[in-house]
Amino acid sequence: MSQLHEPQFALHVEDLTVTYGAAPALWDIDLDVPPGVMAAIVGPNGSGKSTLLKAVLGLVAPVAGHVRLFGQPLDAVRNRVGYVPQRSSVDWDFPTDVRDVVMMGLYGQLGWFRRPGAAHRARAMAALAAVGMQDYADRQIGQLSGGQQQRVFIARALVQEADLYILDEPMAGVDRPTEDIIIALLQDLRDRGKTVIVVHHDLSTVERYFDWLVMLNTRIIAQGPVAEVYTPETLRETYGHRVALVKA
Repeated sequence: MSQLHEPQFALHVEDLTVTYGAAPALWDIDLDVPPGVMAAIVGPNGSGKSTLLKAVLGLVAPVAGHVRLFGQPLDAVRNRVGYVPQRSSVDWDFPTDVRDVVMMGLYGQLGWFRRPGAAHRARAMAALAAVGMQDYADRQIGQLSGGQQQRVFIARALVQEADLYILDEPMAGVDRPTEDIIIALLQDLRDRGKTVIVVHHDLSTVERYFDWLVMLNTRIIAQGPVAEVYTPETLRETYGHRVALVKA
């Protein structure tokens, strides 16, 4: 068994560098996210936010550095991590229904060749009910609106009953009622001791939605409690002079 490294953090990233060609997408990232917080990752377009999530999840390979989740490598704790990708990265024409999409969240526990039982189907329906989509269980996923599709993918993460949830812009392109549902779900997860990490783009809601903040522009500009990190100085350093402090 590998030795625990910084087990007090839900996510620990050390000296991480990712490049695309010759250009660094992330440079010398040191990041610590404690357990039981709802954290936002913010930064301008092209700042490396999605790349950071993909590096944490092993979807892109760093040229340097390492990642630990609950003190261990990803492979040792993969079943404790739920992931919601950007909606634009999903093939919504894939011929499957809503219930089956949610059931995919259980494959890490079932394996690909074991058929789910009644208890697993009940978990899937409970997750759909949590996002208000239980009446759409038999609908083809491609027939749903963008906001409905996002709710289904969040249900897929919920059914894993993970300890760490990682979401890449879950509120992008959804209407306000859907955003309210998503935020309430994520805050409930946080209140039950889970850790939630969200790539977020709306600075006006940072203070209302989140309690932990990571400001990123290829490198970490600032990280910590929102009340300490969300300042005019860190915003200018992250975004340049194009943005001012936005209050909800």
